Amino acid sequence: MKFGQRRLKDCVGSILAHSVDANGTRLRKGVLLDDSHIALLAAAHIPHITVATLETDDIEENEAARRLGAALLERTTGLSASIAATGRVNIISDRAGIAVLNEESLTKLNDINPMISFATVPPYHQMHGSALLGTVKMISYAVPEDDLAKACSFARGAISLAHPERKTVTLIITQIREGSDESKGIAAISNRLAALESPLIETLTCAHRLDPLVDAITAAKGEVILILTGSATSDPLDVAPAALSLAGGRLTRFGMPVDPGNLLFLGDIADKPVIGLPGCARSPALNGADKVLSRVLCGVPVSSADIAGMGVGGLLKEIPTRPRPRQPSNDPI
Repeated sequence: MKFGQRRLKDCVGSILAHSVDANGTRLRKGVLLDDSHIALLAAAHIPHITVATLETDDIEENEAARRLGAALLERTTGLSASIAATGRVNIISDRAGIAVLNEESLTKLNDINPMISFATVPPYHQMHGSALLGTVKMISYAVPEDDLAKACSFARGAISLAHPERKTVTLIITQIREGSDESKGIAAISNRLAALESPLIETLTCAHRLDPLVDAITAAKGEVILILTGSATSDPLDVAPAALSLAGGRLTRFGMPVDPGNLLFLGDIADKPVIGLPGCARSPALNGADKVLSRVLCGVPVSSADIAGMGVGGLLKEIPTRPRPRQPSNDPI
């Protein structure tokens, strides 16, 4: 593509790069110039304009965006593309899930030609119906066909939407004092699950002791078990992780480098994932449990190493209701 200022007589068939006012008639950037446009500009005594002129191996921005968007969707379900406009195509999720991204392929796609770009949400970002997963943008008015073909090759299979697979959840709440009101916490957790199309089918309460919790874990009917303790779980040998082991389960991770959300633990029993929720899960605010829960419900494996990797970017937004703020409110941020 050739770009620059040219004389009017050389601009027919080129794309206007900057909007121009011609005696009260505004020609907007991006218009494909024909003889009538040139005559209008000449009548306004405008001798030169800045244009983009496509060459034989160039693909116009909207067609290029359409092709790259189509390549991104070739091996996916649950995603769709918007109509190309101004060199842009949006990739939209059709339902709930999480974004699974091949970061290496997408980085290579974006390194072919700076004029070809695809921006996405972070890996494993939780999605809902009609949410924006990514946007294709052709930064210039046209891109070379060979570069576009290379970008499309990296795009195929580089994104997908993992749908919720585990559809039923049991919440177990331990209580220090019998009859404690957990209605707000239950509502917050239930809303999280509803957003991932995985309903809370039962809530079991028991005393914050080993034997009752072992019985509750054993009796749980859900495909995923969540444990919310009445007292913070502060060690792998504390009540909730210990009860999971005594019930025949396995503890795979205690603690996570995400704040709020440090006191999470992860394990399983009889092929059922078990998540020990941090106390902050009682709030609807984003916390570390959300990062693990969404993956588990969507059938995406979560290892101890995966959780360790969540520390980069794991310092989540401070909330005014936090009982022990990270820093006094009058300190500079």
